[in-house]
Amino acid sequence: MGPVLGLDEVASIAARAHLGQVDKAGRPYVEHLAAVASGVRERGGSDAQVAAAWLHDAVEDDALSEEWLLAAALPPETKAIVLAVTKRPDEDPADYAARILGTPGALLVKEADLAHNADPARLAVLDAVTRERLERKYARMRALLGL
Repeated sequence: MGPVLGLDEVASIAARAHLGQVDKAGRPYVEHLAAVASGVRERGGSDAQVAAAWLHDAVEDDALSEEWLLAAALPPETKAIVLAVTKRPDEDPADYAARILGTPGALLVKEADLAHNADPARLAVLDAVTRERLERKYARMRALLGL
């Protein structure tokens, strides 16, 4: 493989891919991507893992296609992590967790993703029913992942 995309390029691609998308609290989605990438770096993640953090929701959200990802100038580890953390429709959470655990480097990215998703400040702005549903969902995934 030739030269790989730099992290600034990956961040820019991810920001463009998710342009106009907002999170459940109405915030620009790129803020979540930046927080997960920062969380991966703070946890000692590699550049390949940071790149995967920027792209972790791109395929799942149909912001970028799986074909784009597979053809992109990215390390194989980055591609594998993105595919591992991409939830499939109607996928059993235990199967999803097993795929993450079986993919080198993916657990750290998912840990940073869950940490930001479960941030009390982010959850506080949601209605109680949504907040409690998400808290249960994130706690179950953390348990399945052994976090």
